[in-house]
Amino acid sequence: MAPAAPTLKGRALRLLSQREHSRAELERKLAKYEEQPGTLARALDELAAHDFISEERVVQSVLHQRAARHGAARVRQELLHKGIAPEAVAEAVASLQHSELDRAREVWQRRFGTPPEDAAGRARQVRFLLARGFAAPVIAKVLQGDIDDEAA
Repeated sequence: MAPAAPTLKGRALRLLSQREHSRAELERKLAKYEEQPGTLARALDELAAHDFISEERVVQSVLHQRAARHGAARVRQELLHKGIAPEAVAEAVASLQHSELDRAREVWQRRFGTPPEDAAGRARQVRFLLARGFAAPVIAKVLQGDIDDEAA
């Protein structure tokens, strides 16, 4: 006799045991297992009532994992993709703004460490930092070499 298939709640708990998930992520991942309409919503409501699903914890988790290596734009994109409310995303991104330049400098220093020698090198460094989600004005400051000027 084959073992019974896990319930929606069981599947959700297994996903939540691996990392924090937003309600929208769980709905997206578990929708294919819903046999009767409304059962997934009820299971997720129950998990949320018991504080297994927390938007605040998802935001904190993303900030903890991504903020050191990515810019505010990239963090915003990831939070929105996870289905986090726009107000919470705006608040999280605002908390990153004060350290954006320092984080960009650190990422640049780890990856490159020296100013670009030519236009092609500069373009490569700009593309790298843009892909990491840092804003263009921040990238310009990093590549201008203001690192030594501000430290002095």
